[in-house]
Amino acid sequence: MKKRITTVLIVLVGASLAGTFLPLLWRVAGLATVVYLNNLFVDIVIGAIISYFISLFLAGPIVSLFDRLIRQTEALISKQSPTYLLFGSVATIIGLLLANIISIPLYRMNFFLFNTLAPIILMVLLGYIGFRVGTTRTDEWRRLFQLRKKAVIETQAEQDQVLARKVDDNFHKYKILDTSVIIDGRIYEIAQTGFIEGTLLIPNFVLHELQLIADSADSLKRTRGRRGLDILNDLQKTDAMPVEMYEGDFEDLTEVDGKLIKLAKLIDGIVVTNDFNLNKVSEFQNVPVLNINELANTLKPVVIPGDGMTVTVVKSGTERQQGVAYLDDGTMIVVEDGQYYMNKSLDVTVTSALQTAAGRMIFAKPVHSQKGLREHNK
Repeated sequence: MKKRITTVLIVLVGASLAGTFLPLLWRVAGLATVVYLNNLFVDIVIGAIISYFISLFLAGPIVSLFDRLIRQTEALISKQSPTYLLFGSVATIIGLLLANIISIPLYRMNFFLFNTLAPIILMVLLGYIGFRVGTTRTDEWRRLFQLRKKAVIETQAEQDQVLARKVDDNFHKYKILDTSVIIDGRIYEIAQTGFIEGTLLIPNFVLHELQLIADSADSLKRTRGRRGLDILNDLQKTDAMPVEMYEGDFEDLTEVDGKLIKLAKLIDGIVVTNDFNLNKVSEFQNVPVLNINELANTLKPVVIPGDGMTVTVVKSGTERQQGVAYLDDGTMIVVEDGQYYMNKSLDVTVTSALQTAAGRMIFAKPVHSQKGLREHNK
């Protein structure tokens, strides 16, 4: 069946070519005046007969070649992911449409090279370019169209049940870092603690700005820029959070802050910064923002040096004559010479406060003098 169809196609092609080019051949051979030769019906019949005899030799090899190409194409397609095929097909169609639009003026030219050959070359070229663009930038296309992945695990061993877990949308949101928060460096420690979920996204234009700062003639700026690059390297090496690069850019914008806000809107991300102005602009444009400085202010001790409070010393400290007391929230207070007031209420003045990984620690000293403490103890 395939061989017959191939034979018919070869005959049709041969008849069409003969009807087009045989009149030219008769004219060149000087036979244009022969009516029974220079006739469209006769030309088509001659082309069909010649093509039929050619098909007796070519139909079999053509069918074998076609079958082999089909099998190879099916094997290649079966190995590709649906996303690869989707974006490749769409981009190829766009390339072919663009080639046809460009070829509209060429079709009107009465010359074979322009009205036939050039459009074919354009379609092949732009179709291939579209396919390459669609298949080599699938990650960016996925982010652009916000294609969300759902975690679905199929287990045939457990009664063919499908377990689907839908995580919170906030987990998937990219945390877009700006230049200031990278140079600040505290984002590395925050990422290490696991308080931020999702993926850290480093835009290419932020990396470029860091590089410009690192190459600055000002020694202070140069040091800040190099510190930012070191922080980026540390973030990429850590396993606490995934880090990705965004290669795109927004040529219509010149300011990095504007690009960050536009990128956050595009991919539904969250801007991470310690820039006060960027924070306010992001809030005005309804872009979620995480300000490192606000986090630090929230974690600052509730007391400052010079504040007074009343505590009860409950145990001895690690150093000589120190006493230890606790606030209601469990904050430890190290009292200088606190052993003199063991299990007694004592008025103290805060001297310093320390925030450690284990929690908050406050250092204080009694309001009374050293001599008064000893007399009170006697």
